[in-house]
Amino acid sequence: MRGIIASLFGLLATVWTPLLWAAEAAKPENKLNMTAILMFFAFVAVTLGITYWAASRTKTTKDFYAAGGGITGFQNGLAIAGDYMSAASFLGISAMVFAKGYDGLIYSIGFLVGWPIILFLMAEQLRNLGRYTFADIVSFRLSQVPIRTLSALGTLCTVILYLIAQMVGAGQLIRTLFGLPYESAVIIVGALMILYVAFGGMIATTWVQIIKAVLLLTGATFIALGALHHAGFSLEAFFRAAMEGVKASGLADHKKVVADSKDIFAPGGLVSDPISAISLGMALMFGTAGLPHILMRFFTVANAKEARKSVFYATGFIGYFYILTFIIGFGAVVLVAPNAQYVDMIKGTLAGGNNMAAIHMAHATGGDLFLGFISAVAFATILAVVSGLTLAGASAVSHDIYASAMRGGNVNEQTEMRISKFAALGIGIVAIFLGIQFEKQNVAFMVGLAFAIAASANFPILILSIYWKNLTTRGALIGGSLGLISTVVMVVLSKTVWVDVLGNKAPLFPYKDPAIFSMTLAFVGCWLFSKMDNSQQAAEEKARFDAQSVRCETGIGAAGSSGH
Repeated sequence: MRGIIASLFGLLATVWTPLLWAAEAAKPENKLNMTAILMFFAFVAVTLGITYWAASRTKTTKDFYAAGGGITGFQNGLAIAGDYMSAASFLGISAMVFAKGYDGLIYSIGFLVGWPIILFLMAEQLRNLGRYTFADIVSFRLSQVPIRTLSALGTLCTVILYLIAQMVGAGQLIRTLFGLPYESAVIIVGALMILYVAFGGMIATTWVQIIKAVLLLTGATFIALGALHHAGFSLEAFFRAAMEGVKASGLADHKKVVADSKDIFAPGGLVSDPISAISLGMALMFGTAGLPHILMRFFTVANAKEARKSVFYATGFIGYFYILTFIIGFGAVVLVAPNAQYVDMIKGTLAGGNNMAAIHMAHATGGDLFLGFISAVAFATILAVVSGLTLAGASAVSHDIYASAMRGGNVNEQTEMRISKFAALGIGIVAIFLGIQFEKQNVAFMVGLAFAIAASANFPILILSIYWKNLTTRGALIGGSLGLISTVVMVVLSKTVWVDVLGNKAPLFPYKDPAIFSMTLAFVGCWLFSKMDNSQQAAEEKARFDAQSVRCETGIGAAGSSGH
C-alpha cells in the first residue's frame, strides 16, 4: 500500500507537474519565468530527496512526531524560524508597510514580541512536561479525555484556517508567476505537503524548514541591501526617498496620503483606535505562544537547555527578518511605486496586487534572475509552513484524539503512525478543497482568526496549566471553550466577515480583532469555574501540581532529558 501511494505521489510530482506547465506555457498569453520554474524544480527535487532519506529514518512515533529528539538547538532555531516566517510575513508585512507605512510595523512587532514570552515562560517547561503536542502539557495533571479533545479541537481550527490562507496564497503566487491554473497550483502544493508529512514526518519537515529559512533570509537580505544601496546606505536618505516615492507614486493609497497631508511615517494609516491596536497586538503576541505547529518544535530537541537555545536562535533570525521586511516595504515605495513598469497608472493599483510588492522589489534590485530566485523562495516558504501545519494537525488527530483520548494510550506505535499518515492525507485534501473554494473570497481574516484562536483557546489553558495551581479540568474546559467560541462568533459578526464576505450593510461587532475580549473571557472563565469547582477530582488535580512543578523546573522524569 505504501509503495502504491508513494508511486502515485511520485508520478504527480515528477510527471504531471511539468506536463501541466508545458501545456500552459504553450499558450501565447502566458509569459513564464523559466528561472523561477527551474529553481522551483530544484527545490522540490532536493526536498523529495530529503523526504526519501527521512522516511528510512522514521521508525517510531518519536521519530515521526519529534524527529527522535535529535535536533540541535541551532538547527531547531532555524527550523522554528522557517516554520514561522510564512508567506504572510514575507509578502504580507512588506506589502502592509508599502501600502500603509508606519502602521505596518504593528504586525512585525506583534509577531516578534511573542518570542520572549516563549523563551522565558514556556520553552523549558514545554520540553520538560510534553512529548509530542502541547496537549501533553495541558493534560499532564488534568483529565485526559476532555482536555485533549478541547486542545485537539483548538489545534485543528488554528491549523485549518492557517492552511487555507497559505493555500490561497500559493495558488495565486504560482498562477501569477508560473502561468498554472489556480486549481492545479493548489493541488500540487497539497500533494507535496502530504508527501513530506506522511512519509518523512518531523525529520523531513524540519530540514525542509531549515533550507527554506536559509533561502528566505538570504533573499530578503539581498533585496534590503539593494534598496539601501539605492540611497547610498544612508537611512536618512532612504526614508527621504520614500517620502518622495509616495509623492511620485501612481497608487491610489499613496495619492490619498498626499491629498490628506498625512505622513507615511506617522501612525493611523491602518489602526485608528486604541482598542483595535491593543486587540490586534494581543492576538499577534499571545497567538504566537499558542500556535500548535510552533509549540510542537520544542519536543524535537534533547533537553530543556537545547529548547532555550532554540528560542534564542529563532528570536534572532526572526527579529532580523522583520527588520528586513520593514526595509523591503519602504524600499518598494522608493523603487516600485513611482515605476510604471510595476504600477497600473490608470487603475492606481500595483500589478498583481499589493502583496506582490516584495516580488517586484526583487526584480527592481536584481532583474529577472533574482526575481526567479525570490519567486521560488516564496513558494518554498509556503511549502515549508503548510508542512509544519499539516504535521501539527495530524498529530492532534492521531496522538491526542485517537491514541490518548479514545484508546487511553493503549495503542502500538505503528498503528498510531498509520493513523497520523491518514490524518495528514485527510487534512491535505480538506486544505486543497477549501483553498480552491476560497479563491475569490477575502481570506485575510483567516490568518487573524487563526492567531486569535491560538491566543484565546490555546494560550490561556496552556500558561495556566503550567503556572496556576488551582486550574481544574472544569475551569480549563469552560474557559478554553469560551475563548474558542467567542473568537469565531466575534470575527463572523465583524466587518471582515459580516460585511465584506456575507454582504450585510453594517457589522454587529464593531472591531475586526476580538482578542482583547475573547482572551479576557477565556482567562475569566478558567479562573471563575476553577475556583467554583470543589469536587474531589479538582482537589486531586491541585495536589498533583507540586510534582508537575518539580518536573517542570528541573526536567527530572522528562523523557530523554537529563534536566539542566
